[in-house]
Amino acid sequence: MGLTLSNAELAHLVQSDRVHKRVYTDPAIFDLEMERIWGRAWVFIGHESQVKSPGDFFTTTIGKQPVIVTRHTDNRVHVLYNRCAHKGAQLTVAPCGHAQQLRCAYHGYVFGADGELLHVPAGEGYRNSDFTPGNPLARVRKVARVALYRGFIFASMAPQGPDLTSWLGGAATSLDNAIDRSPTGELHITGGVLRYLHDANWKILLENVSDNMHASVTHQSAWQTAKQQALEFPPQHKPLPLAMLEPFGSGYEFFDTIAMTTCGNGHTWSGGNATIHSGYERESKYVQDLVAAHGKDRTKQILSMQRQNTVIYPSIAFKSALQTIRVYRPIAVDKTLQETWTYRLGGAPAEVLHTSVLYNQLIFSPYSIAGQDDYEAYHRIQHGLQAQACDWVSQHRHYGRDRKNEDGTTQAPGTSDIVFRHEFEAWKRYMTAPDTSAAGTD
Repeated sequence: MGLTLSNAELAHLVQSDRVHKRVYTDPAIFDLEMERIWGRAWVFIGHESQVKSPGDFFTTTIGKQPVIVTRHTDNRVHVLYNRCAHKGAQLTVAPCGHAQQLRCAYHGYVFGADGELLHVPAGEGYRNSDFTPGNPLARVRKVARVALYRGFIFASMAPQGPDLTSWLGGAATSLDNAIDRSPTGELHITGGVLRYLHDANWKILLENVSDNMHASVTHQSAWQTAKQQALEFPPQHKPLPLAMLEPFGSGYEFFDTIAMTTCGNGHTWSGGNATIHSGYERESKYVQDLVAAHGKDRTKQILSMQRQNTVIYPSIAFKSALQTIRVYRPIAVDKTLQETWTYRLGGAPAEVLHTSVLYNQLIFSPYSIAGQDDYEAYHRIQHGLQAQACDWVSQHRHYGRDRKNEDGTTQAPGTSDIVFRHEFEAWKRYMTAPDTSAAGTD
């Protein structure tokens, strides 16, 4: 069918309890996803702490589009396409830095941090043309829409669509909880980034975030070894890495207690009152500082929200209890870059940050224990789907057992396929929507 896929053909690929394998393997479908999902949705860009002062910038991507995130002298955050308005050269290849102006390395044309053309060498050569300072045609193009939710930066390449807060819906409560865990209400991206390139479709990685059926099987060598080594220590002196790995071997009954919740537009969270992270000891001074900032009852409420993972579709998964953000960057139909960022809670002791960094290195690093297991699983799925066998991927588990909640969310046991079904409902809506305004509705 190539690039002429009709909306009816796309819709047929997603059914109520299964999806066609082409959604993971067809390059033409991947190209349409870049246009209709990543080109329409609100995509996570970063956090305002990465551009604290005017002149600060960092580079990233929206789908396959390179962009620069800047803070201008007006203190506003801007998201610019990383392309000189003249010949199209990337304005910067640095991952981050500080520059009051953006100077193209090819001809030396200078732009402000808001994209305005400031200077053209030998400018008289452009007299009476459109390429002069002050002309909108000569500025660096901005991404259509940029919005912040409590410091988290999102951007959309679609000029129209729902506002960010409406689009986030119930998923915003997880962002709220992430910030409320700081005694000062501040977050700071810190400690660099872990980048891990996977030879698999981006949706396979995103689904794995909420797949509680795989943990005890895929990571068996990790949790079994941890359990054996833990026997050598008194329970109160068990090393934290072992405490982090052991819960991966929990039974299906336990994982079912980690309920799955969907809240519209493909957004989901796992957990609520229990997660595989519930057993970690909290630094006592941190809890004391939270109580001083919020009061005892409010602190209890904040810490009792135990969401294991929150997915904000299509671009991130984060752990508010471990101050971790995983960002998914699609490269090709069978190539995805996963970036893992750690953020520091303002006013929290250093030990809280150290716990987060340790977890990320242990689980998400290219050199980690669990990350290698997942890499192998992704590889086998991507290549297994090439087999001339069944054309469909099952999403049958706990089908028909979802429960509607009063707040509009839908819930199911922790081993349900509800999350995958919900993500593909959003996928089909984006891929078949007649215009951008329809793509973000539930």
